[in-house]
Amino acid sequence: MRLAVVADIHGNLDALQAVLPDLLRQSPDLVVNLGDCLSGPLWPLETADLLIDLNWLTIRGNHDRWLTTPPDPIGAWEAEALPRLTPAHHTWLAALPPTATIDNIFLCHATPQDDLTYWLDAPLSTGEMVRADLTQIADRAGDLPQSLLLCGHTHIARAVRLLDGRMIVNPGSIGCPGYTDDSPWPHRACAGTPYAAYAVLDRTPHGWAVAHRQIPYDTTRAVARAHADPDWSAALATGWIPAPQSWISM
Repeated sequence: MRLAVVADIHGNLDALQAVLPDLLRQSPDLVVNLGDCLSGPLWPLETADLLIDLNWLTIRGNHDRWLTTPPDPIGAWEAEALPRLTPAHHTWLAALPPTATIDNIFLCHATPQDDLTYWLDAPLSTGEMVRADLTQIADRAGDLPQSLLLCGHTHIARAVRLLDGRMIVNPGSIGCPGYTDDSPWPHRACAGTPYAAYAVLDRTPHGWAVAHRQIPYDTTRAVARAHADPDWSAALATGWIPAPQSWISM
């Protein structure tokens, strides 16, 4: 079985369209989408229309949840996307499941327990992200019986094999190669390239083979669209977000 895994598109239509020809060349048996489809300053409506047409198995991410039940106060990324979506888009978002299981594969957005906790990565108090401790990763996997566990959320491509043989894979982000957050303390996640990331996995007699794909595309239009948000603009252009001076002096 060959599986293609996408996640964290965040309304980046240009990145998604750049991935599609490469994905078709990989000839997967199944494509799954791990959520956070639309939120951000780019093209939420057009991205939603394309995803609805593609009809991939799609998991609800935290930003998808916030589009259907906006928090108070509403987040900046949802404030950008909400006015551009139609009732049909909201119906599609509201129907997305928080997790799914298919063919000995478990899908979630962040962790099996919730859509906000980092699974394979951990933010340091210095603001940088590092791979999480193996014991912590295994604890969050719990007793899930599936051989392949899929997650997104951190926008960082990573694969971790647990000591019991289970494989956990984050495909990275198609559309948003960097962001900052303030919980549990200020930190940033940077993919390190501006490319559109996804993963192709093959089931073999010895376990899952994981290929992380990095697809270059012309980011000019997306950077211009996101010009009012310096974090978005920097991440889209370079794959990096500069560390604030306050972090450097810590």
